[in-house]
Amino acid sequence: MYEKLFQLEILTPGKVVFKDEASSLSAPGVAGNFQVLYNHAPFLSALDVGEIKVKDKSGSDVSYATSGGFVEVKENHVVVLADAVERSDEIDVERAKAAKERAQQRLKSMQMDVDLERARAALSRANNRLRLIEKG
Repeated sequence: MYEKLFQLEILTPGKVVFKDEASSLSAPGVAGNFQVLYNHAPFLSALDVGEIKVKDKSGSDVSYATSGGFVEVKENHVVVLADAVERSDEIDVERAKAAKERAQQRLKSMQMDVDLERARAALSRANNRLRLIEKG
């Protein structure tokens, strides 16, 4: 089936993660998940921790774990500016498990100097990465 394509860029402060045509982008907006297709209305959204799904120009689905950022849609050009993005098949399982364990230990700690909001965010990111690994 022929699907119309738009230009997609997924960028982090350190690298260009994806820069090519795509037929679909699904992302975790802070107000809920959304999907972008060809000729989508202009749109700007903040991203939450979650999964970015891209259907590339060959029709392959690629998933990425993200920890937040922004998406801008304008005239069939979509730019994702993300804090961090990891392709699901490149996530380091041991690193994600260790991050989850550290965050859980911080949350269990009764120390006054523990930043609970930061620990909850770290746990959310680690759980997201592990969930994507389990999905395959």
